[in-house]
Amino acid sequence: MQIAHRVGPGRNVVVVGTQWGDEGKGKVVDWLTDHAQGVVRFQGGHNAGHTLVIAGRKTALQLVPSGVMREGVPCYIGNGVVVDPTHLLSEIERLEALGIDVRSRLFLSESCPLILPLHVEVDRAREARRDHSGSGKIGTTGKGIGPAYEDKVARRALRVQDLKHPARFESRLRELAEHHNAELVRLGAAPVDVAAVLDGALRAGESLRPLMADVGYRIYNASRDGANLLFEGAQGTLLDIDHGTYPFVTSSNCVSGNAAAGSGVGPGMLHYILGITKAYTTRVGSGPFPTELPIDQEGSVGRHLSVVGQERGTVTGRARRCGWLDAAALKRAIIINGISGLCITKLDVLDGLPEIKVCVGYELDGRQLDILPLDGDEIAACRPVFETLPGWSESTAGLTNWEQLPGNARRYLERVQQLIEAPIDMVSTGPDRVHTILLRHPFRP
Repeated sequence: MQIAHRVGPGRNVVVVGTQWGDEGKGKVVDWLTDHAQGVVRFQGGHNAGHTLVIAGRKTALQLVPSGVMREGVPCYIGNGVVVDPTHLLSEIERLEALGIDVRSRLFLSESCPLILPLHVEVDRAREARRDHSGSGKIGTTGKGIGPAYEDKVARRALRVQDLKHPARFESRLRELAEHHNAELVRLGAAPVDVAAVLDGALRAGESLRPLMADVGYRIYNASRDGANLLFEGAQGTLLDIDHGTYPFVTSSNCVSGNAAAGSGVGPGMLHYILGITKAYTTRVGSGPFPTELPIDQEGSVGRHLSVVGQERGTVTGRARRCGWLDAAALKRAIIINGISGLCITKLDVLDGLPEIKVCVGYELDGRQLDILPLDGDEIAACRPVFETLPGWSESTAGLTNWEQLPGNARRYLERVQQLIEAPIDMVSTGPDRVHTILLRHPFRP
């Protein structure tokens, strides 16, 4: 007996960052949503920040998928996301104040672990202790992301679905608070008021209840019925808990494989993996960064990248560390994610530089490496090996056609393709959604 294969003609695309985050994923997701009938966020929390510029108006998103800026497109928050209910409501209200319809098309997985005030306090107390002891800050945003994921793995997390059952929620919250308040006292911080946390969470739960859904089943059925779906990752591959520059990483899996696990569908539904890569490299917070350049020297390349690229974190406001493109690190990200094609962003930031360098490998203890090592201490000890290419004086800002690019800009991108052995399918030449060069469309086989 044969059973008909139920998944229909819908084509699904995963968008992931291939560096240390801040690659410009939000703009690309927004651009691609014009060809999608649903956008799924599958990991991270409101420590992520996606900035969109549409018709000159800038909008920053943290939990709500970037597809919300396209009218009528359903948006899904998958089970792999940790959710601060109060923050989610405030983000919804902020978007609604801009005239954007959110609640009628936002679906929140009941299986999402919750971030509660006690997670935030533990997160901040730990980072303060690290700073005081001199052991080295991880660079957490202090939003409770890490402690919430810890609770998930330890099987003590409260989830969105618990908000539907006040008595059950209260019982589990008191157990959880006993655990975390003991740590807060040990760290020299004040314990959290359980009654206040309970009241705030249940009130938020009532407002969120209409949004709760079986997200995995919904997106499976949408794909089966022919919808194109976009899976939106947060942070970047080099911040992945398993594959990043450990321990200076985030608390979730940022790679493409988690698009399936973090949304509740099988990997066979993921048809194309788009990696987002800046034309140079940035990083926020601590951790090794082989190609880093100083950003506080007037007239230096690092200063140029920082100022022209407006390199400050969307969520934290912290200045990003800047450096040349690291093709050896990018090669690692391409392998881990199974990248189908790249979108190079912020190419215009390189305009006017007389020469441009690309890291093609490293020297480590007398050895030559052509790919990023796995050990964080070894990465910190790597000396980058650079290849120098001629720059260009012409402006690339806002260009929409490959042939319009200066010859040296095209040669730079072509050399990057050779080094990483992956195609560049899109180029972003500015912050607005229309500032895009398309070479191969991810939604078109």
